[in-house]
Amino acid sequence: MSTQHPVNVNGMEWAAQRGMGTLAEKMGMQFLEFTVERSVATMPVEGNTQPVGLMHGGAYVVLGESLGSMSANLWAGPGRLAVGVDINATHTRSARSGLVTGVCTPVHLGRSMTVHEIVVSDDEGRRCSTIRITNLIKDVPLPEELTRPEG
Repeated sequence: MSTQHPVNVNGMEWAAQRGMGTLAEKMGMQFLEFTVERSVATMPVEGNTQPVGLMHGGAYVVLGESLGSMSANLWAGPGRLAVGVDINATHTRSARSGLVTGVCTPVHLGRSMTVHEIVVSDDEGRRCSTIRITNLIKDVPLPEELTRPEG
């Protein structure tokens, strides 16, 4: 088990090699900054709205979970995997156009658990949503563990 955390790793290169995942790509997310201490990504409002034209609350959560989980995985280090175990969001404003920006910062970086806060703001810098995610860090499963039923 590795407990070596990659504080000197180029996070943007790491994220580019790992990829954001198909959901993040479909939603138009773009990573701007990616380190253990701070991660930033944008997402367009267009294409991620409710029927009435407001940014969908679930889209805020997808942005937050993408930033928080990716940040936790960067912290976890080689041979380790971070998986989300809890997420919550408080939406305080609705974006209608432009981009929203998520800024992710750690609240707790432990050996087996991380907690991140993600603040999502509109183009005018107004807070739209505050998201908190907790990730469990565990060893990467061996191939035979992936196919074995749990229990």
